Amino acid sequence: MAIDPVCKMEVDESGPPGGTSDYKGKTYYFCAPGCKIMFERDPEKYLSED
Repeated sequence: MAIDPVCKMEVDESGPPGGTSDYKGKTYYFCAPGCKIMFERDPEKYLSED
């Protein structure tokens, strides 16, 4: 299981409902399309919270 970087929900990597996004050589998985859109607008905002 992966963690959605926006909402921190667990996401099944084999079929993420929100799709995936590649950023700086890493694939991120999303629970919903809205989370993917928010991440792609400002990836560093969500990655810097880790």
